[in-house]
Amino acid sequence: MDLYTSYVDSPPRIAFDAAGMGQPVLFLHGIGGNRTNWRAQLEACAEDYCALAWDARGYGQSDDYDGPLDFAEFADDAVRMLDHLSIAKAHFVGLSMGGRITQDLYFRYPERVMTMTLCDTFAGTTPTLPPKEREEFINLRKGPLMAGKSLSEMAEPLAKTLLSTNPAPEHFERLVDSVKALHQDSYIKTLEATMRYDHAVDISTISVPVQLIYGAEDRLTPPTIGAQMQRDIPDAQLAIIEGAGHLSNIEGETEFNRVLLEFLAQHS
Repeated sequence: MDLYTSYVDSPPRIAFDAAGMGQPVLFLHGIGGNRTNWRAQLEACAEDYCALAWDARGYGQSDDYDGPLDFAEFADDAVRMLDHLSIAKAHFVGLSMGGRITQDLYFRYPERVMTMTLCDTFAGTTPTLPPKEREEFINLRKGPLMAGKSLSEMAEPLAKTLLSTNPAPEHFERLVDSVKALHQDSYIKTLEATMRYDHAVDISTISVPVQLIYGAEDRLTPPTIGAQMQRDIPDAQLAIIEGAGHLSNIEGETEFNRVLLEFLAQHS
Protein backbone atom coordinates (compact mmCIF):
# COMPACT_ATOMS: atom_id res chain seq x y z
CA MET A 1 0.00 0.00 0.00
CA ASP A 2 1.40 3.39 -1.05
CA LEU A 3 0.28 5.49 1.94
CA TYR A 4 1.24 9.09 2.60
CA THR A 5 0.44 11.67 5.27
CA SER A 6 -0.61 15.18 4.34
CA TYR A 7 -2.24 18.21 5.98
CA VAL A 8 -5.05 20.69 5.56
CA ASP A 9 -3.02 23.80 6.34
CA SER A 10 -5.78 26.27 7.27
CA PRO A 11 -6.13 26.50 11.06
CA PRO A 12 -6.46 24.31 12.92
CA ARG A 13 -4.23 22.16 10.73
CA ILE A 14 -5.72 18.71 10.05
CA ALA A 15 -3.48 15.67 9.43
CA PHE A 16 -4.68 12.80 7.28
CA ASP A 17 -3.43 9.60 5.70
CA ALA A 18 -4.28 8.77 2.11
CA ALA A 19 -3.87 5.72 -0.10
CA GLY A 20 -5.20 4.58 -3.47
CA MET A 21 -7.23 6.19 -6.23
CA GLY A 22 -10.93 6.20 -7.08
CA GLN A 23 -14.03 7.37 -5.27
CA PRO A 24 -13.09 8.86 -1.88
CA VAL A 25 -13.82 7.03 1.37
CA LEU A 26 -13.22 9.09 4.52
CA PHE A 27 -12.74 7.29 7.86
CA LEU A 28 -13.54 9.15 11.11
CA HIS A 29 -12.22 7.75 14.40
CA GLY A 30 -13.81 7.68 17.85
CA ILE A 31 -13.21 9.85 20.89
CA GLY A 32 -10.27 7.74 22.09
CA GLY A 33 -8.73 7.06 18.70
CA ASN A 34 -6.77 8.59 15.85
CA ARG A 35 -6.20 7.99 12.15
CA THR A 36 -3.95 4.95 12.73
CA ASN A 37 -6.97 2.98 14.01
CA TRP A 38 -8.07 2.66 10.36
CA ARG A 39 -4.80 1.38 8.88
CA ALA A 40 -6.24 -2.06 7.97
CA GLN A 41 -9.27 -0.44 6.33
CA LEU A 42 -7.10 1.93 4.29
CA GLU A 43 -5.10 -1.03 3.06
CA ALA A 44 -8.27 -2.95 2.15
CA CYS A 45 -9.87 -0.01 0.33
CA ALA A 46 -6.81 1.37 -1.45
CA GLU A 47 -7.07 -1.08 -4.35
CA ASP A 48 -10.32 0.47 -5.61
CA TYR A 49 -10.82 3.74 -3.73
CA CYS A 50 -9.07 6.85 -2.51
CA ALA A 51 -8.98 5.90 1.18
CA LEU A 52 -8.58 8.75 3.67
CA ALA A 53 -8.32 8.74 7.47
CA TRP A 54 -7.98 11.94 9.49
CA ASP A 55 -6.85 13.00 12.91
CA ALA A 56 -9.73 15.18 14.12
CA ARG A 57 -8.77 18.59 15.48
CA GLY A 58 -6.94 18.11 18.77
CA TYR A 59 -5.93 14.51 17.93
CA GLY A 60 -2.79 12.83 16.65
CA GLN A 61 -0.79 15.14 14.40
CA SER A 62 -3.64 17.64 13.99
CA ASP A 63 -3.44 20.95 15.81
CA ASP A 64 -4.95 21.78 19.15
CA TYR A 65 -7.07 24.94 19.26
CA ASP A 66 -7.98 27.79 21.58
CA GLY A 67 -11.25 28.00 23.48
CA PRO A 68 -14.04 25.45 23.92
CA LEU A 69 -15.13 23.04 21.19
CA ASP A 70 -18.42 23.21 19.34
CA PHE A 71 -19.08 19.62 18.23
CA ALA A 72 -20.36 20.94 14.87
CA GLU A 73 -16.79 22.07 14.08
CA PHE A 74 -15.83 18.44 13.41
CA ALA A 75 -18.21 18.22 10.45
CA ASP A 76 -17.06 21.66 9.30
CA ASP A 77 -13.46 20.42 9.39
CA ALA A 78 -14.37 17.34 7.35
CA VAL A 79 -15.94 19.52 4.67
CA ARG A 80 -12.89 21.80 4.79
CA MET A 81 -10.75 18.71 4.18
CA LEU A 82 -12.88 17.66 1.20
CA ASP A 83 -12.60 21.17 -0.22
CA HIS A 84 -8.82 21.11 0.26
CA LEU A 85 -8.71 17.91 -1.81
CA SER A 86 -11.24 19.21 -4.40
CA ILE A 87 -13.63 16.38 -3.50
CA ALA A 88 -17.30 17.14 -4.14
CA LYS A 89 -18.71 14.20 -2.16
CA ALA A 90 -17.44 11.09 -0.42
CA HIS A 91 -18.36 7.83 1.24
CA PHE A 92 -18.12 8.31 5.02
CA VAL A 93 -17.18 5.64 7.57
CA GLY A 94 -17.50 6.75 11.19
CA LEU A 95 -17.00 4.77 14.39
CA SER A 96 -18.53 5.84 17.71
CA MET A 97 -17.98 9.62 17.88
CA GLY A 98 -17.02 9.43 14.20
CA GLY A 99 -20.48 8.02 13.50
CA ARG A 100 -22.12 10.98 15.23
CA ILE A 101 -19.90 13.37 13.25
CA THR A 102 -20.96 11.58 10.05
CA GLN A 103 -24.64 11.95 10.92
CA ASP A 104 -24.19 15.61 11.82
CA LEU A 105 -22.37 16.22 8.53
CA TYR A 106 -25.11 14.49 6.55
CA PHE A 107 -27.89 16.64 7.99
CA ARG A 108 -25.91 19.87 7.56
CA TYR A 109 -24.11 19.09 4.28
CA PRO A 110 -26.19 16.36 2.58
CA GLU A 111 -24.80 17.18 -0.85
CA ARG A 112 -21.31 16.04 0.29
CA VAL A 113 -22.35 12.50 1.30
CA MET A 114 -22.53 9.50 -1.06
CA THR A 115 -23.04 6.79 1.57
CA MET A 116 -22.66 6.37 5.33
CA THR A 117 -21.20 3.42 7.21
CA LEU A 118 -22.06 3.97 10.87
CA CYS A 119 -20.17 1.76 13.28
CA ASP A 120 -20.71 1.18 17.01
CA THR A 121 -22.41 4.54 17.41
CA PHE A 122 -25.52 6.21 18.79
CA ALA A 123 -28.38 7.38 16.61
CA GLY A 124 -28.65 11.07 15.77
CA THR A 125 -26.83 14.06 17.20
CA THR A 126 -28.68 14.74 20.45
CA PRO A 127 -27.49 13.85 23.98
CA THR A 128 -27.80 10.14 24.76
CA LEU A 129 -28.27 10.66 28.53
CA PRO A 130 -30.47 12.91 30.70
CA PRO A 131 -28.69 16.11 31.87
CA LYS A 132 -27.73 14.85 35.34
CA GLU A 133 -26.41 11.50 34.06
CA ARG A 134 -24.62 13.29 31.22
CA GLU A 135 -22.66 15.50 33.62
CA GLU A 136 -21.90 12.51 35.84
CA PHE A 137 -20.46 10.68 32.82
CA ILE A 138 -18.31 13.68 31.86
CA ASN A 139 -17.01 14.02 35.41
CA LEU A 140 -16.32 10.29 35.62
CA ARG A 141 -14.04 10.52 32.58
CA LYS A 142 -12.37 13.87 33.18
CA GLY A 143 -12.33 13.89 37.00
CA PRO A 144 -9.25 11.67 37.36
CA LEU A 145 -7.39 13.78 34.79
CA MET A 146 -8.27 17.02 36.57
CA ALA A 147 -7.07 15.41 39.81
CA GLY A 148 -3.67 14.71 38.29
CA LYS A 149 -4.02 11.19 36.92
CA SER A 150 -2.35 10.69 33.55
CA LEU A 151 -3.85 9.26 30.37
CA SER A 152 -1.20 6.56 30.57
CA GLU A 153 -2.59 5.48 33.93
CA MET A 154 -6.17 5.50 32.62
CA ALA A 155 -5.44 3.75 29.32
CA GLU A 156 -5.55 0.09 30.37
CA PRO A 157 -8.73 0.24 32.51
CA LEU A 158 -10.49 2.21 29.76
CA ALA A 159 -9.38 -0.22 27.05
CA LYS A 160 -10.82 -3.15 29.01
CA THR A 161 -14.28 -1.56 28.95
CA LEU A 162 -14.21 -1.04 25.17
CA LEU A 163 -12.90 -4.35 23.88
CA SER A 164 -14.48 -7.80 23.90
CA THR A 165 -14.30 -10.07 26.93
CA ASN A 166 -11.25 -11.89 25.56
CA PRO A 167 -9.34 -9.48 23.31
CA ALA A 168 -6.19 -10.42 21.46
CA PRO A 169 -3.12 -8.89 23.15
CA GLU A 170 -2.22 -6.89 20.03
CA HIS A 171 -5.71 -5.34 19.91
CA PHE A 172 -5.50 -4.41 23.58
CA GLU A 173 -2.09 -2.83 23.05
CA ARG A 174 -3.30 -0.84 20.03
CA LEU A 175 -6.18 0.67 21.99
CA VAL A 176 -3.97 1.43 24.99
CA ASP A 177 -1.52 3.21 22.69
CA SER A 178 -4.39 5.25 21.18
CA VAL A 179 -5.52 6.43 24.61
CA LYS A 180 -1.97 7.27 25.66
CA ALA A 181 -1.59 9.38 22.49
CA LEU A 182 -4.59 11.61 23.29
CA HIS A 183 -4.02 15.34 23.81
CA GLN A 184 -5.38 15.73 27.32
CA ASP A 185 -6.87 19.24 27.06
CA SER A 186 -8.43 18.57 23.65
CA TYR A 187 -9.77 15.21 24.84
CA ILE A 188 -11.55 16.91 27.75
CA LYS A 189 -13.00 19.54 25.41
CA THR A 190 -14.19 16.81 23.04
CA LEU A 191 -15.71 14.80 25.86
CA GLU A 192 -17.72 17.81 27.02
CA ALA A 193 -18.74 18.87 23.51
CA THR A 194 -19.88 15.47 22.27
CA MET A 195 -21.94 14.74 25.38
CA ARG A 196 -23.67 18.15 25.30
CA TYR A 197 -24.23 18.65 21.57
CA ASP A 198 -27.94 18.95 20.90
CA HIS A 199 -28.88 19.16 17.22
CA ALA A 200 -32.13 17.26 16.75
CA VAL A 201 -32.43 15.28 13.50
CA ASP A 202 -34.82 12.67 12.12
CA ILE A 203 -32.82 9.67 10.93
CA SER A 204 -35.92 8.27 9.20
CA THR A 205 -35.39 10.97 6.55
CA ILE A 206 -31.92 9.76 5.57
CA SER A 207 -31.95 9.15 1.82
CA VAL A 208 -28.42 7.87 1.11
CA PRO A 209 -27.42 4.21 1.48
CA VAL A 210 -26.47 3.28 5.06
CA GLN A 211 -24.49 0.31 6.36
CA LEU A 212 -24.55 -0.28 10.13
CA ILE A 213 -21.75 -2.32 11.75
CA TYR A 214 -21.71 -3.27 15.45
CA GLY A 215 -19.52 -5.53 17.57
CA ALA A 216 -21.52 -8.35 19.14
CA GLU A 217 -19.76 -7.70 22.47
CA ASP A 218 -19.95 -3.90 22.38
CA ARG A 219 -21.03 -2.79 25.86
CA LEU A 220 -21.01 0.95 25.16
CA THR A 221 -23.19 0.88 22.03
CA PRO A 222 -24.67 -2.64 21.98
CA PRO A 223 -26.08 -4.17 18.78
CA THR A 224 -29.62 -3.41 19.97
CA ILE A 225 -28.89 0.22 19.11
CA GLY A 226 -27.91 -0.82 15.60
CA ALA A 227 -31.06 -2.92 15.27
CA GLN A 228 -33.23 0.06 16.20
CA MET A 229 -31.35 2.29 13.75
CA GLN A 230 -31.91 -0.30 11.03
CA ARG A 231 -35.65 -0.11 11.71
CA ASP A 232 -35.58 3.71 11.65
CA ILE A 233 -33.38 4.34 8.60
CA PRO A 234 -34.95 3.37 5.26
CA ASP A 235 -33.24 0.36 3.63
CA ALA A 236 -30.33 0.38 6.10
CA GLN A 237 -28.22 -2.78 6.27
CA LEU A 238 -26.94 -4.16 9.60
CA ALA A 239 -23.93 -6.41 10.23
CA ILE A 240 -22.96 -7.80 13.65
CA ILE A 241 -19.28 -8.71 14.09
CA GLU A 242 -18.90 -11.72 16.37
CA GLY A 243 -16.10 -11.60 18.94
CA ALA A 244 -15.72 -7.83 18.66
CA GLY A 245 -16.39 -5.08 21.17
CA HIS A 246 -16.67 -1.34 20.57
CA LEU A 247 -13.68 -1.28 18.21
CA SER A 248 -15.24 -3.64 15.69
CA ASN A 249 -12.93 -2.49 12.89
CA ILE A 250 -9.89 -3.61 14.90
CA GLU A 251 -11.14 -6.75 16.67
CA GLY A 252 -13.17 -7.98 13.69
CA GLU A 253 -10.94 -6.59 10.96
CA THR A 254 -11.48 -9.32 8.33
CA GLU A 255 -15.27 -9.43 8.60
CA PHE A 256 -15.51 -5.66 8.97
CA ASN A 257 -13.54 -5.13 5.78
CA ARG A 258 -15.63 -7.71 3.90
CA VAL A 259 -18.90 -6.01 4.90
CA LEU A 260 -17.57 -2.55 4.09
CA LEU A 261 -16.17 -3.46 0.69
CA GLU A 262 -19.35 -5.27 -0.34
CA PHE A 263 -21.41 -2.25 0.68
CA LEU A 264 -19.17 0.21 -1.15
CA ALA A 265 -19.21 -1.96 -4.27
CA GLN A 266 -23.01 -1.87 -4.29
CA HIS A 267 -23.05 1.93 -4.28
CA SER A 268 -19.95 3.03 -6.18
